[in-house]
Amino acid sequence: MDMQTGTAHQRIILHADMDCFYAAVEMHDRPEIAGKPVIVGADPQGGGGRGVVSTCSYEARAFGVRSAMPISQAYLLCPDAVYLRPDMGRYAAVSTEIMRILKETGYRVQQVSIDEAFLDISPAGDFDAARNLAQRLKQEIHERVGISCSLGVAPSKIVAKIASGYRKPDGLTVVTPDEVRDFLAPLPVRKIPGIGGKTGTHLEALGIISIGELATCDIQILVGAFGRSAGLLREAALGHDDSEVIERDGVKSISKETTFVHDTDNPDEIAATMDLLVRELAQTLIDEGLQFKTVTVRVRYGGFVSKTKATSLLHYHNDEATIRTSAGELLRELWDGTTIRRLGLRLSGLRKPGAGQQRLLGPEPR
Repeated sequence: MDMQTGTAHQRIILHADMDCFYAAVEMHDRPEIAGKPVIVGADPQGGGGRGVVSTCSYEARAFGVRSAMPISQAYLLCPDAVYLRPDMGRYAAVSTEIMRILKETGYRVQQVSIDEAFLDISPAGDFDAARNLAQRLKQEIHERVGISCSLGVAPSKIVAKIASGYRKPDGLTVVTPDEVRDFLAPLPVRKIPGIGGKTGTHLEALGIISIGELATCDIQILVGAFGRSAGLLREAALGHDDSEVIERDGVKSISKETTFVHDTDNPDEIAATMDLLVRELAQTLIDEGLQFKTVTVRVRYGGFVSKTKATSLLHYHNDEATIRTSAGELLRELWDGTTIRRLGLRLSGLRKPGAGQQRLLGPEPR
């Protein structure tokens, strides 16, 4: 597909999100398990396993299983599911093909995780053309990769992301500028990216259940409850988001975050989740031929309260062991033992080594 030409008179953002990505790849590769409850994650060990669910099929979700749920809990809910260990190399290869399809449109693409990306399709001209483009993308991804995706098209990144999840799986939701307020208003406040756990509970305790109620709430009430975060909440509820779609070329960092189904202080669950983040970013380094120098861990506690800690190494590295060692040390220093909502990992100071640069493996001597 070639990029449509023309002058953009309005901002049009597309968010592409693959449906239960790891499980979808497994079901594509193993047709005999298609249509069954499939859970990708740690070994359940008959209900005594440690670790978390990476993702699961919609058939498993019907039993209450969710991503980031302790694998032992998933086993209690659905003991007869097909349990598979993650194959990050395979998932990364499929992700690369999907991103190639998105980039073939000619529009600016920002990959934000292994299975989702934003596109700035403003040059398409209008939302009718954007809808046609989105439909072609869905069809092409299905034909070339064999899995479904859900797409959201809107004037901003935050609304496009909410829209992509509106009709999952295999959905397409287009929200024009005139429709933003009406689209967002009836949705639960927890549909706003970043709201969950304590923030969602606090809003609901104030009687703010829907995004529309948040958008029209007295700002002084929000300031009294959330302080400086009040403005961010109001802007999100209005669908305001001026952040740009930034292409990966020349990227200075790569990152991945996971939000737990329920706030947790379980060390095994937190460690297993960090291990998954490490493996995903290590695979991204391999796929893109990158080395890193700085590791950053981010822990979000309640609402918008976060703590971040980083370490910079003496030399560039590209191996999983170094990421795991550094991330583990940072997490031990950062986490205070209380319940957390979200865990994030970032690698920065990236470079693509030249022919004469040494490929360093293993942790730095200390």
